[in-house]
Amino acid sequence: MSRNGLEQRKAGKPHRFLALGEIMLRLTPPDYGLLGTADRLEAHYGGSEANIAVELAGLGVDSSFFTVVPDNSLGKSAVRTLQSRGVSCDPVIFSTPEQTPTHRLGVYYLESGYGIRSSRVVYDRKHSAITEFDFSSCNPELLLDGYTWLHVSGITPALGENCRQLVLDCLRTAKEKGLTVSFDGNFRSALWSWEEARDFCTRCLPYVDVLFGIEPYHLWRDEEDHSRGDVKDGVPLQPDREEQDRIFRVFAERYPNLKGIARHVRYAHSGGQNSLKAYLWLDGRTFESGKVTFDILDRVGAGDAFAAGFLYAWMQGCEPEQMLDFAVASSAFKHTIRGDANLPDGPEVLWELVRRKQDTDFDIKR
Repeated sequence: MSRNGLEQRKAGKPHRFLALGEIMLRLTPPDYGLLGTADRLEAHYGGSEANIAVELAGLGVDSSFFTVVPDNSLGKSAVRTLQSRGVSCDPVIFSTPEQTPTHRLGVYYLESGYGIRSSRVVYDRKHSAITEFDFSSCNPELLLDGYTWLHVSGITPALGENCRQLVLDCLRTAKEKGLTVSFDGNFRSALWSWEEARDFCTRCLPYVDVLFGIEPYHLWRDEEDHSRGDVKDGVPLQPDREEQDRIFRVFAERYPNLKGIARHVRYAHSGGQNSLKAYLWLDGRTFESGKVTFDILDRVGAGDAFAAGFLYAWMQGCEPEQMLDFAVASSAFKHTIRGDANLPDGPEVLWELVRRKQDTDFDIKR
């Protein structure tokens, strides 16, 4: 049976964390430039699950990452980058051209927004190594052996049928082995349709302990009559506490395996300034954080930083309000870091942001 972070801390057993997903090469015009006129591109490596593994490693968690990369200079460079940030890449598969015929690392291009101009992403990740690899040769029992925590997201299954089967096999095995499982829906419209994402991610819910976000999942008002719609229909993108509590309660009733549900809510004032707040369902109650407003250097990976901050606070056995405040602080901090991954120099810098909270507002002093 899975154990939450507080129980493991009391037992004196630190977590061994494993994230599963794709790592890509990110290319970005410098100085908020446009892709259409750029003559230079800055290179970073990243991906949602890898970003979480990187931050947790930086916060002192024993963190590993599993993926498939081509056995070439780009694949090796991506792995070296993760290793340089404290992530164990022992599970990584370096594929041969026979195993992954196109033999490539996925790429995405980011045009960073500024002011009234939004950020824009162009994917070039079709036929990447992880999408072509035959995971029937991968044994989930061996892959998960020795770990206490598995994290996956809705991005990996969107890459192809082989990845969907891998995710389901790992989720089932993790449940059998007693790992704590966290899952972030992370819908990507460029990879699959809304209905495809909802259908698959809903299949994952029975195996999840800690859930991030309330989409993309089916939460039918009537399981026998889908024409009556989804419980989440009509809920605003920026719900108040009562609206969020209502949705959380239905999730908890339908899926009693869920120990916690967390989500952050973004308020975009412009391409360069946003605000965040967050909600958490835990122990039958909905908790709400204050709101933080900040300027943006690089927004990509901020949701991953929220998830990583929350997971760290959960693993430390923090109180619910501390979990939310630490997660929001982690996400806000990421907006000041170039690249995909959040790179705080240990947890102290994030706890300092939490300590700056005054009254009911979570406000970073600049």
